[in-house]
Amino acid sequence: MIHQYKLGGYNIVLDVCSGSVHAVDQVAYDIIAMFEAEPREKVLAAMKEKYCGREDITPEDIEECYAQVAALKDEGRLFAEDTFEPMAGKLKQKTAGVVKALCLHVAHTCNLNCSYCFASQGKYHGDRAVMSFEVGKRALDFLMENSGSRRNLEVDFFGGEPLMNFQVVKDLVAYARSVEKERGKNFRFTLTTNGVLVDDDVIDFANRECSNVVLSLDGRREIHDRYRVDYAGNGSWDNIVPKFQKFVEARGGREYYMRGTFTHANPDFLKDIQQMLDLGFSELSMEPVVCAEGDPAGLTGEDMAIVMEQYEKLAELMLQRDKEGKPFTFYHYMIDLSGGPCIYKRISGCGSGTEYMAVTPWGDLYPCHQFVGEEKFKLGDIWKGVDNTAIQDEFASCNVYAHPECRDCWARLYCSGGCAANAYHATGKVTGIYEKGCTLFKKRMECAIMVAVARALGE
Repeated sequence: MIHQYKLGGYNIVLDVCSGSVHAVDQVAYDIIAMFEAEPREKVLAAMKEKYCGREDITPEDIEECYAQVAALKDEGRLFAEDTFEPMAGKLKQKTAGVVKALCLHVAHTCNLNCSYCFASQGKYHGDRAVMSFEVGKRALDFLMENSGSRRNLEVDFFGGEPLMNFQVVKDLVAYARSVEKERGKNFRFTLTTNGVLVDDDVIDFANRECSNVVLSLDGRREIHDRYRVDYAGNGSWDNIVPKFQKFVEARGGREYYMRGTFTHANPDFLKDIQQMLDLGFSELSMEPVVCAEGDPAGLTGEDMAIVMEQYEKLAELMLQRDKEGKPFTFYHYMIDLSGGPCIYKRISGCGSGTEYMAVTPWGDLYPCHQFVGEEKFKLGDIWKGVDNTAIQDEFASCNVYAHPECRDCWARLYCSGGCAANAYHATGKVTGIYEKGCTLFKKRMECAIMVAVARALGE
């Protein structure tokens, strides 16, 4: 399978199963489009009729171009067959019972009242609570006990707002550091925060102990303050922005993400990206809101068209700033065309429910943070382990080939079947498809590949 598109002045051909990306001239682009469907002589005749006699293109040029396309096919870099389906599920089978990451919900409460919050303002459709040190310690032990021979383990401090339980966060990190060497493990911690409680102590701790921090900012003040308000209805932009600037400066501008959400209120999210850049932030992520159908924050059909255009303009901005010596990172455009995840990872997906789980303040285990509070998805707990094996088996079998709609999709080896939580909440099945998410993902991939092509060509 190939995927052809034009963007940024490039004719781009992606060979889906080999991963090869080709930036070609118009003649090659047209030959490739016909190559598999028509015999050689018919392709050559069509190309000669279209191009000979103009642009100094000769019949010999066209025949040579056809031969080059044929050679790329012979080399397995065009029209490569999909031979990966027999591998589907093998990575998860190989690592069955091995957990590598936990999302610790240290606080099911929040000091903001964001109306679009998927976590129901941190309560996850339940009661407000904070995790005790004892529960958190047991969660870390559970991770070490179930990580097999894996040395590097990942723990996300999540909420709600985890800084509302900051002492426990510090105590848990101290515990992990005290035992990781003797247990043969290395912990990598991430902290996600809305910034309200950030102070010098938080900054010093996070910069010393956290491999990454995720800072929530929706961009422009008027957009941010529309949704990210406290319980009195006051916006948080003026409070958190100076703290985030201090935080990022103290980290040396590395290992952080400024994460925003765009909604019906700001499908023109490039203005929010620009605001983040103007504030001095360069490691950026803007995520489309995921909410129930009919939610006023949800993206409409008209919004989707605007967003698609914004992704293209974002790619142009990235290349422009490259030339100006002011590059920035956009999370969804991070792509490695020369390597990237192995094929097993590409087809097996994110690992939610198998190698990655979320832990509630009470120690219950769920496939990921977006399933927390939905009782049918409770896997077990950190004391007894996983006992809901039927649900875990469902997630273990959730690979790109488990989604019928993915089989003919050119982006399947980049999204790995997409987010199981988004699929479930959109269709009622973890093997379903969240159509809006698919549409946006494919556009992001087209833009990301174009940026990579331009950078590779030095343009």
